[in-house]
Amino acid sequence: MKIFDSHCHLNDDAFADDLPQVLARMSENEVRAAMIVGIDEACGRRAVALAEQCEGCWASVGVHPHDTAACSESMLARIKALTASPKVRAWGEIGLDFNRMHSPRADQERWFVRQLEIASELNLPIILHERDSGGRLLELLRAHHWIGRRGVVHCFSGIAPELYQYLEMGFYIGITGIVTLAARGRDLRAMVPQIPIDRLLVETDAPYLTPTPERNRHRRNEPAFVRTVLFKVAEVRQEAPETLAPVIWDNTCRLFGIANDREDASLSPPL
Repeated sequence: MKIFDSHCHLNDDAFADDLPQVLARMSENEVRAAMIVGIDEACGRRAVALAEQCEGCWASVGVHPHDTAACSESMLARIKALTASPKVRAWGEIGLDFNRMHSPRADQERWFVRQLEIASELNLPIILHERDSGGRLLELLRAHHWIGRRGVVHCFSGIAPELYQYLEMGFYIGITGIVTLAARGRDLRAMVPQIPIDRLLVETDAPYLTPTPERNRHRRNEPAFVRTVLFKVAEVRQEAPETLAPVIWDNTCRLFGIANDREDASLSPPL
């Protein structure tokens, strides 16, 4: 199989000491590609650098809603310059998070809309983060729609009406290790079969959201564990993992504009 971790943070300090080993475990588990996601300027630079050094890795850049209080036009201009790298294939993760409120609501909304505009200018797909926005993210997406918009709702954990609205707007849906958790993942497992197969992605959000059973042994999530997510998704959809894996691989490559010719792709360690 070829498995694509569509959302991880290998640029996080949690991987600073053993990244070559993490990449080796990815290959051992048939995880042939990964999208390394930026959340601010520094993380974006690190994501791009890693993607340029590691075969099979790609990068996104943007400002996470938690960090929008420090956002500025000059910062976005510097981040925008990072997209000159051919390894940058998405803008994000961006969105709204009204749960922890690390940044004021006004800042989150202002810079979310601005980043939607930048993604449109660059013709890049967007990676969306949403938590407890009470439908406000959907409102802003509808108000700032553009023809040909592409994107993924990262770590979807909403309710069925929200899922249907995202699908109607053309978004892909990213499923994390939450789907493996007995109680927390119950509602998500009920919705996974309702996602059209051509809109489905799998992801880890590593180093966060470790799936079961790995979370019983490891505090840190890593891209190798996306295999467990894939197998659980296949189980709840009553499909064979070997059948589902190439479809999800194709979906991810299509969303991020990656040439789907990596039959013998392998991950190499950073220089």
